[in-house]
Amino acid sequence: MAPGSDEVIRTEALTRSFPMGSTIVHALRGVDLVIRRGEYVAIMGPSGSGKSTLMNLIGCLDTPSSGQYWLSGQPVAQLGQDDLARIRNKTIGFVFQTFNLLARATALRNVELPLIYGGVPPAERRARAEEALQQVDLGTRMDHRPNQLSGGQRQRVSIARALVTKPALLLADEPTGNLDSKTSAEIMVLFDALHRAGNTIVVVTHERDIAEHAHRIVTIRDGQIASDELRKRPEAIAP
Repeated sequence: MAPGSDEVIRTEALTRSFPMGSTIVHALRGVDLVIRRGEYVAIMGPSGSGKSTLMNLIGCLDTPSSGQYWLSGQPVAQLGQDDLARIRNKTIGFVFQTFNLLARATALRNVELPLIYGGVPPAERRARAEEALQQVDLGTRMDHRPNQLSGGQRQRVSIARALVTKPALLLADEPTGNLDSKTSAEIMVLFDALHRAGNTIVVVTHERDIAEHAHRIVTIRDGQIASDELRKRPEAIAP
């Protein structure tokens, strides 16, 4: 079935298998999933459930063994590495547990990186990076390097870097995994605000309290969707 105009993600019968010694591990076993523009979805599951494999496929970091995947209406399951890299740069904003910041670069320079790779002129990319850092309340920390920032501030830089390309999808992998509980709560409040601003967000997590910020929770077990729970409509999220 062709994707609808409001669909950011559509997968049909998506599978991923890996050889392990003399056996084949079936990490995903036919996943059908639709995520629409403006949704805030958490993908949950225990270790080995297949949630990280699904995240890698959604993020165009890997290709499926079989099945179909459309991202913003574009079929991507059979694309080559160059095309996947282009999509990752322009269509998906990644937020990683480990921040993945350049240690010697300022916050501003770290946020500019996707635009540098995308060939955006210097003046425009600086303006867009400044705007993204303002959006995550780091306007006064633009010239600071990662070792001059707290863990929460480093994650905010990572989020600003994910937002700077104005992606169709914000994809966060265990975004609070390296943060204390107070800082984790602050980061999730920021995600709530980004969602209210219209961003489509997918958070991959094993923590229920993190997943409960989303209005929809998809649980993966044994490589399949075990449940798909709509908790609250996007417009019902409190300010």
